[in-house]
Amino acid sequence: MPLPYLPLNPSMHRSFLIAVCLAAAPLPLLAQQPVLPSRQPATQPQSKPQTEKPETVAPAPFLTLADAIRMGIENNYNIRLSRQDERIAANNVTRGNAGQLPTVNGNLTRTFNRNNVRQESSSRPEPSIANGAKSNLLNANVAATWTIFDGLGMFIAYDRLKALEQSQREITRATVEETVASITDAYFVVVRESGKINSIEEALKIGQARIDLTQARVDVGVSAKVEVLTARVDYNADRSALIQQQEALRTAKINLNNLLGRSPGLDFQPQDSIVVAQDLNREAVLQAVRQNNPRLQQARTNIDVATYDRRLVRASRFPQVGLTSGYGLNRNINGAAFFGSQLVTNTSRNYGLNYGLVASVPIFDGFNRTRLEQNARIAEEQSRLALDQTQLQLDAEAEQAYAQYQNRLQLLELEETNILLARENVAIALERYRLGLLTPIALREAQRTQLDAEVRLLDIRYQAKQAEIVLRRLSSGLVQQSASQ
Repeated sequence: MPLPYLPLNPSMHRSFLIAVCLAAAPLPLLAQQPVLPSRQPATQPQSKPQTEKPETVAPAPFLTLADAIRMGIENNYNIRLSRQDERIAANNVTRGNAGQLPTVNGNLTRTFNRNNVRQESSSRPEPSIANGAKSNLLNANVAATWTIFDGLGMFIAYDRLKALEQSQREITRATVEETVASITDAYFVVVRESGKINSIEEALKIGQARIDLTQARVDVGVSAKVEVLTARVDYNADRSALIQQQEALRTAKINLNNLLGRSPGLDFQPQDSIVVAQDLNREAVLQAVRQNNPRLQQARTNIDVATYDRRLVRASRFPQVGLTSGYGLNRNINGAAFFGSQLVTNTSRNYGLNYGLVASVPIFDGFNRTRLEQNARIAEEQSRLALDQTQLQLDAEAEQAYAQYQNRLQLLELEETNILLARENVAIALERYRLGLLTPIALREAQRTQLDAEVRLLDIRYQAKQAEIVLRRLSSGLVQQSASQ
């Protein structure tokens, strides 16, 4: 049965023809399929590796974590300064510095005089006068002193110097451990920021695909131009985030270069990914902290130094006995000597060996030694309190880091599962949007969800690695691990 004729005005006629053509046309022709970012099948979505060079970052030489640590140990200024302090402490450990060896000094004195002499005598009616009479004196000697007993203070002082050297070695070791931890942390910050750039670049590809799809739909008249404008606004927002993230990456590289003791502007590309160890044991970490931590070892050494200081004060109460010896020459030429009424030149010379024994016994010094010994005992007790405080602080840091480590491992497992869902969701949402079954707002929401999940995964993986670094630093295992890589 033929359809009845309905009169149409020109505008209604054009709309009717467009509707008929769209209904008759195959559905894929409603919007041209743009080039989408290459992906794996939706069942197993993947993303770029963490260390793949971002497309918006200029190419640069690769830098591994092991090379960064090696350069840091060689060039970092904190380590170099601490090693110089260690050299000074080692140079101080000598028996002469402890007072166990004799001291020998050579002395020379030469003086010249020009005097006006007036000499009177009861045997002569007139005084004897000499104006501008010259004389000179020469005194030369070699003197040696050697303390042979001081209440064993010299031996205590030597042990104290060795304890100070050991303390400085522990400080250097702690500086190396802390610097390596800082370098490792800064390196993985660069890896994290590079990964975020990769994630934003993936979001930009999705945003560009959205723009292409929307523009194609506008071209065939099934979408409004406002949707294209909205897509471009969202795309520019992602570009703005990319520019800010590039600044964050540059800042992270400058910070790492500073720790490595090289030019801040030197560019590089990280080669190692963030891989978190899964097998750290709480009891093993705490035990290693108590046995190996250099700050704890330094606190123990400081107790020994305080004990030596107290024993040195006590040794000063004993008599001190020493040997002294020397060889001297004394020559005096006097040009103003009178023999009777005549002015003559008188020359005298003495030389020879001298030796002897020197002893001193402290009797009373206003109770100063008692005061010093009391203060030394207080300092010794303070060093023990400092050890307990250091132990408690390190245990607290280890417990806190281990709690964060355990928490981040759980979150990491959750986010690694969640990111697969987010990527699959975006792939489905983009396909549904291409078919016209999804609104632009829903596609943007799926895109933002994936980007947030990518960033959240990078942050949690970094935080888990950060907690692992703290645990290894506290247990003094970071340098050994780095050396084995």
